Amino acid sequence: MLVGVPKEIKVQEYRVGMVPASVREIVAHGHDVVVETNAGVGIGMTDEAYQAAGASIAGSAKDVFDTADMIVKVKEPQAGERKMLRQGQILFTYLHLAPDPDQAEDLMASGATCIAYETVTSASGGLPLLAPMSEVAGRMSIQAGAYFLEKTHGGLGILLGGVPGVDPAKVVVLGGGVVGSHAIHIALGMGADVWVLDRNVDQLRRLWRQFDRPLNTVYSTRDAVDRHVSEADLVIGSVLIPGATAMKLVSHELIRRMKPGSVVVDVAIDQGGCFETSRPTTHDDPTYVVDDVIHYCVANMPGAVPRTSARALNNATLPFVLALADKGWKAALSDDPHLKNGLNVQAGRITHAAVAEALGQEFLEPDKAIAA
Repeated sequence: MLVGVPKEIKVQEYRVGMVPASVREIVAHGHDVVVETNAGVGIGMTDEAYQAAGASIAGSAKDVFDTADMIVKVKEPQAGERKMLRQGQILFTYLHLAPDPDQAEDLMASGATCIAYETVTSASGGLPLLAPMSEVAGRMSIQAGAYFLEKTHGGLGILLGGVPGVDPAKVVVLGGGVVGSHAIHIALGMGADVWVLDRNVDQLRRLWRQFDRPLNTVYSTRDAVDRHVSEADLVIGSVLIPGATAMKLVSHELIRRMKPGSVVVDVAIDQGGCFETSRPTTHDDPTYVVDDVIHYCVANMPGAVPRTSARALNNATLPFVLALADKGWKAALSDDPHLKNGLNVQAGRITHAAVAEALGQEFLEPDKAIAA
């Protein structure tokens, strides 16, 4: 199989779908890899490094899309890239289709087989291809929040950890999953007063055991969300329903009751966001203000630390890329029900139930799509 790696073109996106070490593994399995020129420059990887790993270098994205049997990316294909997809081609990347009907329509029209990192599952019930980026984003959310709490950046003018004799900031984390647990880790390390809200009592117990008494755990109800968010200096939104549009946990009315200069960081923005006032932003212009509350809603947070995040992502995706290349998509998905859960679009139909429901589209069972 010929595997293609185009350069990412989303604003301020420096990650790359395959690092040279991954290319070397694919080539060792007897496959060919074509990489767009300068695709790895954002992580310090030259064309020569890719050639040394066994890849050929293409002069443009069109050359990659025109020749490759499978496209491996990081972010969802942009409008121009979607026009280059073709019938029978495999696309393996993050898609986040639920809040993006235009992308969904283009992918259905392309005839490509589109497998989304974010809905691939694991035997333990996790999301193994989303987890590494969730780890990065969770840690970054506290960095970003602390930065924008500074007065010079429009915030309250409060130090996250306080100092002796002065209270620390109150950080509220909505959702105790991968993003939440990593946000908690950094916030506690910086000395903040940290509260996590979740409706899974087992998750709260796990977090209690992991972080002990410095962490405050709260069962999430509307009353609890209202009370803690209104008192918070920094709120991290980290709730995810695989494939579906994120739940709106914080209303506009509640935003109005927050402290002027407080900060919300919506890590769920790829799936539509969990604050009613959220809208996607970029690293070029990461924040906006609603009712004196700073909103940080960058849709590709890990793209700011590409040397870390590209390698972490490749560690997770490589086994699946190898399976797809070695077996072809039908056999690979038939052999692995967790990879099959990643199938979002096939032959013009939506093949993930949560995505279909969010988009109001007819759902085609993945097994039927494979059989067809």
